[in-house]
Amino acid sequence: MSKIYYTLTDEAPMLATHSFLPIVKAFAQSANIEIEVPDISLAGRILANFPEYLSEDQRIPDALASLGELAQKPEANIIKLPNISASVPQLEEAIAELQKGGYAVPNYTSEPETAEETAINGKYAKVLGSAVNPVLREGNSDRRAPKAVKDYAKAHPHRMGVWNSDSKTSVAHMESGDFYGTETSTTVDKPGQFRIVFYGNDGSEQVLKDFAPLKAGEVIDSSVMHLAQLKAFVGQAIDEAKEKDVLLSAHLKATMMKISDPIIFGAIVETYFKDVFERYASTFKELDINPNFGLATLYEKIKGHPKEAEVKADIEKTIENGPRISMVNSDKGITNFHVSSDVIVDASMAALVRGGGRMWNLEGKEEDTVCVIPDRTYAGFYEAIIGDMKQNGTVDPTTFGSVPNVGLMAQKAEEYGSHDKTFQIRGEGKVKVEDETGNVLLEQNVGNGDIFRMCQAKDDPIKDWVELAVRRARLSDTPAIFWLDKDRAHDSQIIKKVEKYLQDEDLDGLDIRIMDVKDAVLETLRRAREGKDTISVTGNVLRDYITDMFPILELGTSAKMLSIVPLMNGGSLFETGAGGSAPKHIQQFLEVGYLRWDSLGEFLALQASFEFLAQSTGNEKAGILADSLDKANARFLETNKSPARKVGQIGNRGSHFYLAMYWAESLANQTKDAELAEEFAPVAKALKDNQERINEELIGAQGAPQDIGGYYHPDPAKTYAAMRPSATLNAIIDGIGQSSTARP
Repeated sequence: MSKIYYTLTDEAPMLATHSFLPIVKAFAQSANIEIEVPDISLAGRILANFPEYLSEDQRIPDALASLGELAQKPEANIIKLPNISASVPQLEEAIAELQKGGYAVPNYTSEPETAEETAINGKYAKVLGSAVNPVLREGNSDRRAPKAVKDYAKAHPHRMGVWNSDSKTSVAHMESGDFYGTETSTTVDKPGQFRIVFYGNDGSEQVLKDFAPLKAGEVIDSSVMHLAQLKAFVGQAIDEAKEKDVLLSAHLKATMMKISDPIIFGAIVETYFKDVFERYASTFKELDINPNFGLATLYEKIKGHPKEAEVKADIEKTIENGPRISMVNSDKGITNFHVSSDVIVDASMAALVRGGGRMWNLEGKEEDTVCVIPDRTYAGFYEAIIGDMKQNGTVDPTTFGSVPNVGLMAQKAEEYGSHDKTFQIRGEGKVKVEDETGNVLLEQNVGNGDIFRMCQAKDDPIKDWVELAVRRARLSDTPAIFWLDKDRAHDSQIIKKVEKYLQDEDLDGLDIRIMDVKDAVLETLRRAREGKDTISVTGNVLRDYITDMFPILELGTSAKMLSIVPLMNGGSLFETGAGGSAPKHIQQFLEVGYLRWDSLGEFLALQASFEFLAQSTGNEKAGILADSLDKANARFLETNKSPARKVGQIGNRGSHFYLAMYWAESLANQTKDAELAEEFAPVAKALKDNQERINEELIGAQGAPQDIGGYYHPDPAKTYAAMRPSATLNAIIDGIGQSSTARP
């Protein structure tokens, strides 16, 4: 039997899975395809890492580790939905919920003091931040907008904010002392080992990372963010926003860059509230308040303290004296500085560009803002886009071209694989990356509180990335641009490899260029405004940023992208578009029983997964499922059955119903397999005949609070009940493949 692995994740995608998965399983079994559902949710990852704290019946297998092994095999066929890349506050919330539910998992301690606490934190480090993606991404990324999705966006353009040439919105970044300015890079000649050691000026020596393997040909980098220069820069950005009389906003990725960016976030919070942190230093030390965790944790820990009112009043006074802080939720008073994971740069900056350069203030009104993106490595990307928008105005989705992406990400390439090589330094001295003979490969001068980071990019993934870019350019007859800055140390090494591996390719008739990031942005935008497509070929982080920015401009959302990862050993990973795990959507569902999550990304990934299965195993029925689902997806878009925005209208569950109906009709009408047509003809008829009743049942379930038994670790029975409220639809779907006529 063929098998597809459909991951169970978190928040809105998790809810959608409980509605859509029964449909997927019912249709797949007709082609003798088994759907396995590995739990890689935040709660699932926690439980899998602490079996010794659990009773026998509470223990679960380490699904992520198993999927990681599978991703290196040719039979891998994995559909990966968005998951929580946990910040420390999210981790602590999940732990508390599990403990309340009777799971005796240990607490997380931000500053462990004992060997036991250190060991516990080592396990939680496997759960924090981007724990999932580096494990599964054993291939490079091929992400693009399907033609049906692009055509729909052109015919039904989304709302775009107006850009004015006098907009005060700008990007503030460091001019020195950041990762970009301090980066050093080299290419390893032969296989060996490396370790990272801190040598203090006081003669001390600390091994930060013990020996780990190096492969011949891989590119390694080191860089430092100097804390003192970071804080000085933040002070200047605060002054700039106040002088311009605009909002101040911070844009980081504390979820993926789980070591460095929470520290940078904390430096921003601590600098903005400098007087508050100095005035209440002893109180904050007593309460173990860490600025890296933001205002939300501060408010939580100060609650009930004799100085609570005084501290809150001084925080409000600081905000009143300006500059004003942009808001995550104006109604609830949640600022940009509340939680590091609330504002994720790729999504927040794309939304800002689409919205005309503005963010929300405390009154729920839009204002210009100074966007704090400290590190110049990628700040220039956003700076160039904002400059283009000011000069040329907002884009027109009805004529805008498409920007597919081929991204280097296999085998933990670049920054997203740096977590086990990123450290905040205590003391002054040097950090050296040494090989097994003591030879110094990379070296950085560091001060107390500085953030040191080392990254790796292996040679085989780089070669595969170049080959994939050329293949995509040829298949789609589209120009491709490698976004690589010759003045960045890492990129200069990558450029040499790209130029070398391009010589091995047949480039006849192809337009393939290498350009600095700022130039690539402007050239890609120029072409897109003319309605022309351009493939962006980028490193790991830019892949993330680009595949939010351009789809949000093109389609209004990044969740409708087709994201395929051809795994290097022959399998495939299908990601369901960007967009995160959508905490706001699950909150709305819990409050009023309405889920706005758009599952089109899942539909697209599933179609590609069936197609791959047919090609790799010769399962002809899988190919027919894929073709029929492709037609159903197109019809789904044509009839606009995506979730609306308000209670009483079509929601996520209704979308799944219409997709199932269109899919069944397509299967019933196809002529390649009479058995499948005969099986799905009564299903299609039952769904169509009961359309009104099913809609009434689905919409009738809206409007009331929902109990799913937990946020991070919901009860499956309660969640299925909440997400499958139509008895009529359930009877039809559950009857597929049975001896009944699939009627309720």
